[in-house]
Amino acid sequence: MIPPVTVVCLGLAQLISWGTSYYLIGGFGEAIAADLGMSRDLAYGGFSVALLVMGLCSPLAGRLIDRHGGRAVMNAGALFSAAGCVMLALCHGVVVYLAAWICLGVAMRLTLYDAAFAALARLGGVAARRAMSQITLPGGLASTVFWPLGHLVADYATWRGAVLVYAVFALLTIPLHLSLPAGRHAAVVVPGAPPPSKPLAQGVRERRLAGALYAAIVMGTNVLNAAMSAHMIAILAGLGLAAATAVWVATLRGIGQSSARLMEVLFGAGLHPLALNLVACATLPFAFVAGLFSGEAGLAALAFAFVYGAANGIVTITRGTLPLMLFDPGSYGALVGRLLVPGFIVSAAAPLAYAAVIGHFGEAGALWLSVAVAAIVAAAAAWLVVAFRPARA
Repeated sequence: MIPPVTVVCLGLAQLISWGTSYYLIGGFGEAIAADLGMSRDLAYGGFSVALLVMGLCSPLAGRLIDRHGGRAVMNAGALFSAAGCVMLALCHGVVVYLAAWICLGVAMRLTLYDAAFAALARLGGVAARRAMSQITLPGGLASTVFWPLGHLVADYATWRGAVLVYAVFALLTIPLHLSLPAGRHAAVVVPGAPPPSKPLAQGVRERRLAGALYAAIVMGTNVLNAAMSAHMIAILAGLGLAAATAVWVATLRGIGQSSARLMEVLFGAGLHPLALNLVACATLPFAFVAGLFSGEAGLAALAFAFVYGAANGIVTITRGTLPLMLFDPGSYGALVGRLLVPGFIVSAAAPLAYAAVIGHFGEAGALWLSVAVAAIVAAAAAWLVVAFRPARA
């Protein structure tokens, strides 16, 4: 049983951790490039470096959580996050700038959802599914809270002052992470109770197929998430929205994420993660199609941000719960840590690639690319359902 106080504290820590690290570049990327006199590609390239570092340290992070639990690992990540923000705020050259993002990359892998999910799986096994959903509720509001907050602080203290404030917020997650118990889940056999369900992927070939499809879904959604985190505001502004309007419309992404996750927490207990994942993945292409009309209709812009946020919010949950159903929960951290590597590495190129696409083909070109990536994700989700249909659970 995972204590309710742990779920609440870990959810608040996720809100702060996402807002002060992953969404940082989306709020300050343009200001950083202008202040440091560097190209837009180089400014966003720092975020790409962080994503690459996340991939490189992912297997080790998973093994550490399996071995030592989430408390120590996630608090180490909080220290890395604060240090990275301070380095970023004080930097005046490329070397320190990139070093700051290397530090933030380690921090993100040790503090964001994948670390939290592994910590919860270690504590609760298959029963951690509800807790995984619940901690994503406040986390989904990270961009909604920290993008406007960051802009507000930057108006008075520049982006450097805002990032220093972010460092303080990162340190505030340390007492929240201390709510994680130090123990490990142990199966309890109750006389007369049905035996625990077996993983859906049984043989070597099934585990390889399940792992490949899961990795493909994570890879595609990571690419879209990295690209939209870095460029959603710029895309909306480029399509014709005023800069301030683009910021506030983009915050609907967070509202969509948390709204969809709330519905999952309240009504999703009877839905198998495979089916839920398919619904969310199949919705993604339609969100980007709506985005193509953002410059012509305000309602389309609102639908783009909200629907993408809702679909991405559910996919984030199933990213944590699918391995509980497909594989042995006892090795969750190490196994998922390996499967996440391709997604982090490929998504590292997304901010730069999207910047190049926007430069050559405009904002509409970036959205058409997103439609194609989303369609591949939906196809992988459908294949996963066909191969390991919920009826087998």
